[in-house]
Amino acid sequence: MSDTFDKILIANRGEIACRVMRTCREMGVKTVAVVSEADTNAPHARLADECVVIGPPPPLESYLRIDRILDAARETGAQAIHPGYGFLAENAGFAQACADAGLVFIGPSPDVIERMGEKTAARAIMSEAGVPVVPGATLPELGPDGALDAEAVSKVADGVGYPLLVKAAFGGGGKGMRLVREPKDLVASVEAAAREATKAFGNGLVYLERYLEKPRHVEFQIFGDSHGHAVHLQERECSIQRRHQKIIEETPSPILDEDTRARMGEAAVAAAKAVAYCGAGTVEFLLDQAGDFFFLEMNTRLQVEHPVTELVTGLDLVRAQLVVAAGEPLPWTQAEIMPRGHAIECRLYAEDPAEGFMPSLGNVLLYREPNGPGVRVDSGIGQGDEVSMHYDPMLSKVSTHAETRGAAIDRMRDALRRYPVLGVTTNGAYLDEILAHEAFVSGDTHTHFLEEYFADWRPDDETPTAAFAAAAVAEAAGNGAARGASANGPTNGAHPSPWDRLGQFRLNGLE
Repeated sequence: MSDTFDKILIANRGEIACRVMRTCREMGVKTVAVVSEADTNAPHARLADECVVIGPPPPLESYLRIDRILDAARETGAQAIHPGYGFLAENAGFAQACADAGLVFIGPSPDVIERMGEKTAARAIMSEAGVPVVPGATLPELGPDGALDAEAVSKVADGVGYPLLVKAAFGGGGKGMRLVREPKDLVASVEAAAREATKAFGNGLVYLERYLEKPRHVEFQIFGDSHGHAVHLQERECSIQRRHQKIIEETPSPILDEDTRARMGEAAVAAAKAVAYCGAGTVEFLLDQAGDFFFLEMNTRLQVEHPVTELVTGLDLVRAQLVVAAGEPLPWTQAEIMPRGHAIECRLYAEDPAEGFMPSLGNVLLYREPNGPGVRVDSGIGQGDEVSMHYDPMLSKVSTHAETRGAAIDRMRDALRRYPVLGVTTNGAYLDEILAHEAFVSGDTHTHFLEEYFADWRPDDETPTAAFAAAAVAEAAGNGAARGASANGPTNGAHPSPWDRLGQFRLNGLE
């Protein structure tokens, strides 16, 4: 049994809810799932020890209902709440509500979430702590009539320098952001960004920041405890992004030398100590072409891409979250964190890259996850499940680990080609071609990589779809025989692979 908590509630869904539950099961901690009415048969609902429906529709809002989540925790006797990422994970009000209800919020304090969530305040704190920040400035307040003082804004912009970004002070993901290259576009861009920020985050405050041409996005995983300890678990390169959304992450970064890595790690730990950070978090940096790095933001939660850090360090970050949240010191010191090899993660989405990345909705008719040495799949979907319009279309995260970067890339490409999904379109072929591109293979990446090389991407052909369809037909035809459990069939209760019944059928090397 765990010496942390007896039971926790996971205030999330999909693959991150399942991920947290698996570690809890290993630790002997009981889990409670909360689900919308659209998710009553979802994988995280089936995996949990208990499940509480917190609907009614609209389903998206169910996971944002703080009152119902707290009621579910009280009803089931949960002692703590793990927020996952997204939804309420970086909501200071939710963290405070948990504390007021006598529940442990598995994350940093409400004060830290609030201070780091407001980008201008975070920049000031980091600058005072000696962490390099991108040159930028806040804008003057609106006039008494709510109008923007164009002349004052222009003076601030001239001080920052062009090109520059107009950025929302709250939130992220590219919302409330505009690139301004010429002074003539400034005022309109500020007004548009403010409107978008108000709609997305409920706050229209924006600020100006120097725009770095073709930077790399490099983040450091940090961990702190309530005893004043803070460490980093090295970096993740997250430069392959589509519309400011990461889709491929890796560690270590192919560009960092040991001196730069050490300086960035020290800055990340300084950032954590500056706010007495407790729990798992991420300090994100931009690295320019001259090799200088600048603080971008701090994410006060576990990141989507944490599996690559776990693969190279051999550590379970969710387990450490529970230990630290229970008041215990960090289970490792900086000297004990010894990364090995290289890891890559790809996010598999139900979307069509050839059609503007439109979400692909429907039932998953065939779903088989790749496996093998150094292959890890974190998923929140299964065969027969539905990809609905209510939630993010990410199906899973595929991660590979090998001794070298080249071997990790090869292993990932093989895994993607052994990942049949039928019923919805995925970005698997798109990811495969990115990994094969000579600029990616050489490590020459930046945040505009996809715009530069894949703006007009189209799949070569429909061979994978044809192969998967053939597999589905073979599976349907063989279901009866499979249930008969012949002497030569599987004995562990798993469904036999449709590929096993295709004989010598192969297309484009798929298997």
